[in-house]
Formats: sequence, C-alpha cells, structure tokens
Amino acid sequence: MTGETNLDTLLRTMSPRLNDGRFVYARVKADVPAGIVPIVTVREQEGLTLVIAKEQADELGLAYNYVAAWITLEVHSSLDAVGLTAAISRVLTAENISANVVAGYTHDHVFVPYERAGDAMRALLTLTSA
Repeated sequence: MTGETNLDTLLRTMSPRLNDGRFVYARVKADVPAGIVPIVTVREQEGLTLVIAKEQADELGLAYNYVAAWITLEVHSSLDAVGLTAAISRVLTAENISANVVAGYTHDHVFVPYERAGDAMRALLTLTSA
C-alpha cells in the first residue's frame, strides 16, 4: 500500500496522536544497550543517537538534556510527499515550539518539548481544519 502524497489530504487527515510517556535523545558509542527498545536510532560519526523512554535512559544512567513528547501523525504519508514537514514546522514555529520530525515507513513522528505537548497538539490540529 502506497502512502498519501496530496498535501491537502495529508493535512486534513493527519490525526495527530500524543503517545504516552516522556522521551529523550541519548548518545552511545557503539550499539544499542541490552534491554533498550529505541523509538528512533540515528548513526552519526560521533556515535549512535537513541530516542528512548526517559525511564530507560535513567535506568542506564545515560545523559540527556531534552525531554520530549512524541506525537504520531496517523495518516499514512508517502516518503515522497512534499510539504508536510514544512507545514508542521510553520505552525509550531508560530507557537515558538521546537520540533524534531522523523519519518517512518508509514507515519511521521514529531518530538516536541514535553511541557509544550498540549500547545503542539492544538497547533497541529489547526492544520486539520484549514
């Protein structure tokens, strides 16, 4: 099944969902530590970035300085879609909310400061009714 590419349809049907929990960005030197179930991994020259539950980072004593809420856009967006990230960034920027967007195969995911989760959800929902 291919994903949606029409920006108007993507925005109207994105159905943002706030996932439970607090999530952090942590970095390890090599591989994912045993017992950790990362939400996202990104390999960089400096090490492996993990987006994981805050509780997991605390249990392992991993350093972090950003605690995020995780919002999933429920629409099946195509990896070829153009403009979705820009539209999300525009409304969150207007509210002075930082956003870290990650594309999965089926959905886009937005990590925002935990304390601004409600504001971010309200801002994203304005796109669904435009």
